[in-house]
Amino acid sequence: MDIPISQTFDGKKFMWDCVPYESEDQARETMATYEKNAFEVKMIKNESQFLVYSRRIAKAEDAE
Repeated sequence: MDIPISQTFDGKKFMWDCVPYESEDQARETMATYEKNAFEVKMIKNESQFLVYSRRIAKAEDAE
């Protein structure tokens, strides 16, 4: 199975965390951790596995 390391969602680039999760619950737990650390996250199902893609949310002061 060839899993792309990056995906584009709504015009934004997300990076895969390189872990194929066996259950949706495992993937959601990981997503919650990323969200607490200021990441935007997406999950997709790939065959029988769940993949988590994330991207850092830029703060306004980071852009200056």
